[in-house]
Amino acid sequence: MLVRRIGIDLGTANVLVWVKGKGIVLNEPSVVAVSLSDNRLVAVGNDARAMLGRTPGSIAVTRPMRDGVIADYVITEAMLRYFITKVTGRFRLFKPEVMVCIPAGVTSVEQRAVHDATIQAGAKIAYLIEEPLAAAIGAKVPIHLPSGNMVVDIGGGTTEAAVVSLNGVVVSSSVRVAGNRMDEAIAGYIKKKYNLMIGDGTAEAIKIQIGSALPLDQEVTMEVRGRDQVAGLPKTITVRSSDVRDAMAEPLAAIVQAVRGVLEQTPPELASDVIDKGMVLTGGGALLRNLDRLLVQETGVPCFIAEDPMSCVAIGAGMALERIDVLRRNLPSTEN
Repeated sequence: MLVRRIGIDLGTANVLVWVKGKGIVLNEPSVVAVSLSDNRLVAVGNDARAMLGRTPGSIAVTRPMRDGVIADYVITEAMLRYFITKVTGRFRLFKPEVMVCIPAGVTSVEQRAVHDATIQAGAKIAYLIEEPLAAAIGAKVPIHLPSGNMVVDIGGGTTEAAVVSLNGVVVSSSVRVAGNRMDEAIAGYIKKKYNLMIGDGTAEAIKIQIGSALPLDQEVTMEVRGRDQVAGLPKTITVRSSDVRDAMAEPLAAIVQAVRGVLEQTPPELASDVIDKGMVLTGGGALLRNLDRLLVQETGVPCFIAEDPMSCVAIGAGMALERIDVLRRNLPSTEN
């Protein structure tokens, strides 16, 4: 087979690329640095993220994806082109077939934008797949059987909760609250309580190191550096895990509500399957301490974290290309 098959998880926070026969070959932040004088791409991915908050006035560092959808079409296309070229090589005889993930609740206009950007970036054929379905495939959930399987994918921009059966999504809910919203909540809380300004990167580091969805047996602390709002000078404070939990209470409540909403809409037969099997957590947000326990506590449904939650969606997108004949009728249409 000379045509490359590629699965892309085009996320708000990161872009992951899966290639047939190789697995995940690329995992980089969906960040782009652009020169303002001539609109030229300066850096993409890891190199661009290193520039966040550190650039001169002539360079703008942006995230072209917002809440799981394209916020800047031109820059997203350039970013996709860069990643596809990086994976397939600059000189290729055949254009690749690409499967791209999209949130479950996007409009047909948003779907079309992702499809067109992928074609413009160098794909021969572009298919779209809803994130919960891709996550279920990547987590090795037997979606082809006539029984209900629940997947909750918590990414950077969106949380997708869905019940899948017979290769399709039966009930789904997509809320634009996920990892990034948690980071914003932490930064806002520390600004309000400690008068300290911190960046997105620091807020994310706090979430990863001491964040938890439920109280910990032993509270942990972390030293945080930022700029004092009053004095305007650099300052170091100690933040407790209880502070982070309080900060994240609102976004976590929204995620729990989305999961409950899907369970309430699930047909009775499938609901009994879900109670028997439990729900599978995927996405970077699944790694937050005790999030699985919080969902069990709030819904009464068993909860399991997928084997490699960060990569599930990209792996599932790639594996879906292998089963395209079976899945085609359940994929979003991009016809005019």
